[in-house]
Amino acid sequence: WLILEFQTQYTCSICTAVDCVFICATFTAWCNSHLRKAGTQIENIEEDFRDGLKLMLLLEVISGERLAKPERGKMRVHKISNVNKALDFIASKGVKLVSIGAEEIVDGNAKMTLGMIWTIILRFAIQDISVEETSAKEGLLLWCQRKTAPYKNVNIQNFHISWKDGLGFCALIHRHRPELIDYGKLRKDDPMTNLNTAFDVAEKYLDIPKMLDAEDIISTLRPDEKAVMTYVSCYYHAFSGKQKAETAANRICKVLAVNQENEQLMEDYEKLASDLLEWIRRTIPWLENRMPENTMQAMQQKLEDFRDYRRLHKPPKVQEKCQLEINFNTLQTKLRLSNRPAFMPSEGKMVSDINNAWGNLEGAEKGYEEWLLNEIRRLERLDHLAEKFRQKAAIHEAWTEGKEDMLQKRDYETASLSEIKALLKKHEAFESDLAAHQDRVEQIAAIAQELNELDYYDSPSVNARCQRICDQWDTLGALTQKRSEALQRTEKLLETIDQLYLEFAKRAAPFNNWMEGAMEDLQDTFIVHTIEEIQGLSTAHEQFKATLPEADKERLAILGIHNEIAKIVQTYHVNMAGTNPYTTINPQEINAKWDKVRQLVPQRDQALIEEHARQQNNERLRRQFANQANVIGPWIQTKMEEIGRISIEMHGTLEDQLTHLRQYEKSIVNYKPKIDQLEGDHQLIQEALIFDNKHTNYTMEHIRVGWEQLLTTIARTINEIENQILTRDAKGISQDQLNEFRASFNHFDRKRTGIMDAEDFKTCLISMGYNLGENEFSRIMSIVDPNRMGIVTFQAFIDFMSRETADTDTADQVMASFKVLAGDKNYILADELRRELPPDQAEYCIARMAPYTGPDAVPGALDYMSFSTALYGESDL
Repeated sequence: WLILEFQTQYTCSICTAVDCVFICATFTAWCNSHLRKAGTQIENIEEDFRDGLKLMLLLEVISGERLAKPERGKMRVHKISNVNKALDFIASKGVKLVSIGAEEIVDGNAKMTLGMIWTIILRFAIQDISVEETSAKEGLLLWCQRKTAPYKNVNIQNFHISWKDGLGFCALIHRHRPELIDYGKLRKDDPMTNLNTAFDVAEKYLDIPKMLDAEDIISTLRPDEKAVMTYVSCYYHAFSGKQKAETAANRICKVLAVNQENEQLMEDYEKLASDLLEWIRRTIPWLENRMPENTMQAMQQKLEDFRDYRRLHKPPKVQEKCQLEINFNTLQTKLRLSNRPAFMPSEGKMVSDINNAWGNLEGAEKGYEEWLLNEIRRLERLDHLAEKFRQKAAIHEAWTEGKEDMLQKRDYETASLSEIKALLKKHEAFESDLAAHQDRVEQIAAIAQELNELDYYDSPSVNARCQRICDQWDTLGALTQKRSEALQRTEKLLETIDQLYLEFAKRAAPFNNWMEGAMEDLQDTFIVHTIEEIQGLSTAHEQFKATLPEADKERLAILGIHNEIAKIVQTYHVNMAGTNPYTTINPQEINAKWDKVRQLVPQRDQALIEEHARQQNNERLRRQFANQANVIGPWIQTKMEEIGRISIEMHGTLEDQLTHLRQYEKSIVNYKPKIDQLEGDHQLIQEALIFDNKHTNYTMEHIRVGWEQLLTTIARTINEIENQILTRDAKGISQDQLNEFRASFNHFDRKRTGIMDAEDFKTCLISMGYNLGENEFSRIMSIVDPNRMGIVTFQAFIDFMSRETADTDTADQVMASFKVLAGDKNYILADELRRELPPDQAEYCIARMAPYTGPDAVPGALDYMSFSTALYGESDL
């Protein structure tokens, strides 16, 4: 680093002229700060080192070593010899001098002399500075940054401009000798005071000569780095003694802190070990307790306590044991690293002692857990058997509840055969259920026996309950047999009556349904619209009346079955509990419905006769309307077609066509009375509620719509001719031109509908010589089809062709006419309009013309130009 610094800084160009003076003063002051220790100094750094004597003396003072004996002669050779001895000593300190020779120093070469002194400063004042693994220049800069870090407005980043305000020097002094400078009174904007204060205090109290000049530093844009570095290194060496004292104090504090920390770790270990061993001592007897409990609940509580021990109490102790070992190992390591004797715990508190106690704890824990599980399994087995006994006994007792009362009932004495059969089925199901419960009773007895063998603590109550269940089981068996025999006897007695009931139900049900259907049909209201429909209803009614004698025979047979049942009940004194179980129909109901059917038959006859007469009248009205509609409908259609042909194939002048159409319209209007007569017939049909008519396809609505369309079409056709006449007269179009327009329109109206679509219209224009682009055709379509419907009527076609062929007035022509009336002025007066135009048209213009605002305007002037433009839609009127 020294070689590189020297080569790059001094071999090429050490400094400018101003810097050279600045450095010479600094280096001279630095050399004198050491030479005065030997009782001498230099005045001129270029001249006073030429003989090498003071140079050798300087090296002896700053190195503390003796150099070779100097030559005392005055000759050049003696001087060169002395300088070489000094250079050889510098080289022996690891500094490689490049391009510096004794001759240059002897000759007073200022550049080489300053480079040599800078090399000496670097080697003996700066190179040995070491701060946080950095040395020399970087170490010195880091030292300055560390020392001045707490001070505001101080930011040391280099050895030139960072020191210009003087606060850096003052901060270094205040940091080590705060009593020498009142730092709080210093200002960053007063560098002269700051620099002089620092230099004066350093020289007076720190024995650091004034190597820099405050004015030079302030006036120089970038103070010389080497001069500042040299001066700052003096601060470092001046305060290094104090730093060594701080280092010694820090070393003592560090040793004491380590010792205190070790003692605290020893105390913590002893306490933690004692607490852990005490906990183990208390816990092992609890784990070794093997006194069993009689109930599952008590054993489960023991298990829950053991789980709490495993989950809550033991984990923290495991952590304490682990932490104890960690603390012990950490303590031993720290003692070994600090050259202290190893730690020996108290008797019985070694890590091995704790591990042995912990092993005993886990052994007791494992045995306790196995014992708990075995006891729980044993009690679980007993509790399971007891609970199983209770469940089966409760199920059996619940099932048998009420069974004795049910078996002792005499409900079969008043039951019908179906109920008896149901009771028998129910009893058979009960017998099956009883047999199925035999296994449960046997299981209950077997469980009770096993509980007795396992010496269950509640065996007496189990045995008593088991005995009650067995006694009740025997009673149920006897009652079941007795009830089965009684039900079978009653079943045989009621079977005969049941057969008769069933026969009655089988024949009464369909007969009853027939009567109900007949009554419904006879009372059903009917709606018919034709003679055929009423005739069909009359035929069906006659067929129904023919079945009545056979139905009466079936009624008498059904009543005979019921009489036979009554005879059997009376003869054998059977206690009948109710009515026929197979049907709800009784003889009284059958007779009542039969009488109702006989009453409804003549009523139905009368209703059919009346409806037949009404349908005959409706048929007459249908035919009357159809005869007229079948004539009027085709007549309207024919007229519509004729008008369509007239509108397309018109011949002669427009006046002739108009006269012909008005005569045609009159003939159509004269047909109106026939339409009115048809309306009257339609009114009669509506009043009779007739909704269809098979004799015609025409409805009154069709006739009305056709008649209205006919009148509208002839009126519209007449209006088209009138508009064509207006257009011809207004545009000056000849009759031949109109005929030509009509021929062109009809030619391209391919569908003969009286309108052209856009494509047909475009083809028509092209055939007439128009050269159409898309934009031009769009413009024309916006004129003839303003509603954008995609079609062109004949009237629109005529209007367009009239505009294309006629000579019409324009806005410019009207504007020129107004200018003539105004006497060639740009405005017109109301009096001029009243003088030249009819009164109503003059007032019309005056009311709509805006006031004229041009530069030549006079009071009452009107703007006829904007008015003319508005007349043709080019602006708002």
